[in-house]
Amino acid sequence: MAKQKRIDNRMRYMYSRLKDYSLLFSFIFITACNGQDKTHAPQDHALDSLIRPGDITAKRSQQIKQPSSDRLFFIDGQLCQHVRRIFQDKSGNLWFGTNVYNLMRYNGDTLEYFSEKDGLGGGRITGIVEDRDANVWFGTYGGLTRYDGHSFRNFVVQDGLIDNNIWSLIIDRNGILWLGTLEGVIRFDGNDFTSFPIPQAEVKEPKPILSHRRVSCIIEDKMGNLWFGTDSYGICIYNGKSFTHLTKSDGLCDNNIHDLMEDSQGNIWIGTMYGGLSRYDGRSFSNFTENGVISGKEVGGFCEDKSGNIWFAAENFGVYRFNGTSFANFNTEDGLNSNGILCIFEDNEGRFWLGGWGGLFRYNGTSFFSVTKDGPWAE
Repeated sequence: MAKQKRIDNRMRYMYSRLKDYSLLFSFIFITACNGQDKTHAPQDHALDSLIRPGDITAKRSQQIKQPSSDRLFFIDGQLCQHVRRIFQDKSGNLWFGTNVYNLMRYNGDTLEYFSEKDGLGGGRITGIVEDRDANVWFGTYGGLTRYDGHSFRNFVVQDGLIDNNIWSLIIDRNGILWLGTLEGVIRFDGNDFTSFPIPQAEVKEPKPILSHRRVSCIIEDKMGNLWFGTDSYGICIYNGKSFTHLTKSDGLCDNNIHDLMEDSQGNIWIGTMYGGLSRYDGRSFSNFTENGVISGKEVGGFCEDKSGNIWFAAENFGVYRFNGTSFANFNTEDGLNSNGILCIFEDNEGRFWLGGWGGLFRYNGTSFFSVTKDGPWAE
């Protein structure tokens, strides 16, 4: 039973990845046009069912924008089937980027959905950042989208991108946007896009998942170095002048990089697709999956909470919390309704959010619960 459950979860996850391919997109488009039933988010007249009494205040005149496209495999009651990114802007708005189900924003009163009809580049949101001028930027499979507080503008190849399929997005300390795409890295200074080729490491028999040039994640460390996670070529580090590489030959657990995070102690946490979890202290690697400390080959969704605990997700094994000494595992047996978590986030109010297959979830310090049309939001 447990084995079958893991297989089912894996098949669902792989299906969401295959959605990136044009063949499957065409199939979905055709079936949608042939009259597939549509499931929508609550209408404005159902606002009371979305907002639990006592949590937040809303006026009936406020409306919830609807997703423009069919949503396959939608679980009844969920706000969205597949949450991929969570971000809070300077105004306190919570943004929930989904995996092919577009974008949601919660402002404390109202939940809104945004789609391509509103100017969003594409339905899969792979990165959310905010610049110094309070513009919120989104990486999508259809370009780089900017929200200026009033409207969306999308940038594509015709505007200077090397590829519209964006997989990672950060803003560095100088305000430069760095984008990892299916075809490599590009930087944006607010006026011009500039291609930024990174050298590939010497890797024996590389096996990229999607592309030899795909950059799946980017971070800037405390020293200002840029770390690029690649699809089968390990990690490429740029110090402003030169490049260095970290691969399996250096002790890394896997060359297919899924996620990166620097913690408050300066350690780099590395989630991979096939080798699980590594931690790099600047000198050597600790490979926790390889050494049997944790389970799960595909690791990502890093978050350091306000207490300094390191959280991350392991596909099919829920989430882990590292307190500096030991790892604690939380999964469906602990009330988490999904073992396919993609993102973990603690907001300014101390609320703990998790997104993944099955929608949006919360953790209150003792238990996990789903955030559905009936809430809860505030506590």
